[in-house]
Amino acid sequence: VLFGAILVVLRLLAFGGVIPNSLMKSLVITMIYAIIALGFSLLLGYAGLASLGTAGFVGLGTYFIGHFSGTLGYPFLATLLISLLGAVVLGAIVGFISLRIEGMYLAIITLGLSEILREVFKSFTSFTNGVNGLGFRDFALFGLPVSELAVDFIVIFVFILLILGTLNIIKSPTGRALLAMKNSDSAAQSMGIGLMKYRLLAFTLATIYAVIGGLLYMMDQQFSIPTTWSLDFSLNILAAVVVGGAQSITGIILGTFMIFGLNMTVLKEIAFFQQYPDATWIVSGLLIILITMFYPGGLIRLLLAIKFWFIKTGKKLKRKWRTYRYGEDD
Repeated sequence: VLFGAILVVLRLLAFGGVIPNSLMKSLVITMIYAIIALGFSLLLGYAGLASLGTAGFVGLGTYFIGHFSGTLGYPFLATLLISLLGAVVLGAIVGFISLRIEGMYLAIITLGLSEILREVFKSFTSFTNGVNGLGFRDFALFGLPVSELAVDFIVIFVFILLILGTLNIIKSPTGRALLAMKNSDSAAQSMGIGLMKYRLLAFTLATIYAVIGGLLYMMDQQFSIPTTWSLDFSLNILAAVVVGGAQSITGIILGTFMIFGLNMTVLKEIAFFQQYPDATWIVSGLLIILITMFYPGGLIRLLLAIKFWFIKTGKKLKRKWRTYRYGEDD
């Protein structure tokens, strides 16, 4: 909640011209990607299920709102209901597939599903406008037009709400059941945990998060094109979760910022990267390699190491001070 309050203050400062509006817009799109990564962490970090279909699910969310609310003029709540139902159906389908296929084969299956969706995005022109992309203007909520500022507040609200929701899931019996299933299917079944139930749940939750991310992306960017929802996007979400720490909300947010936000908020302001924009991918790649090599638990492991170093150093300084001041030696 405090984090959300800070984000709201930053948005108001950007609205007042105190900080660059472009910086805040970069943070908003990073929050949208972090929402998608949170859902993926439930799938990979807790259920232990691999997926490369994230891009297709996010793209579907963008076209849901672009078509139903933009083209057909449906109320947003109706579009939201249709989107969530579509996410549940799609997540259940992939969940059933995961009962028979695991590991890299499951990842390949989900990649194939994502590529099928991308081809649908290209060909189903009455729904997506094909390769020309689909625009989304004049977003309205309860019949009232929604400004750019209001959209940013909606993104912040949904972001914080889903952080709290994710935290409650992972601390609940459901989260412990997912983790048990990840560690050992046989042990989980012996404890009465149904694989069908929790695999369906994991894929459904991940798909719902992805579709919600797609809705917010379309509300913010107001345009969607099939080429955006490629394997590259799925791999970047995977990298954000792995690099940040697949079982840490804080780590996932940091990982998402490193993969997506670092370029938009920091590197693009540096003259060298303005002249050579592709060099930002080299920086991101090197950071991924270094963190994976030395801190396989992700950025959260690095933060914990720094924390323990400060605690250890503080205790040493305290002992030295007591020895110097009082002649005590622990």
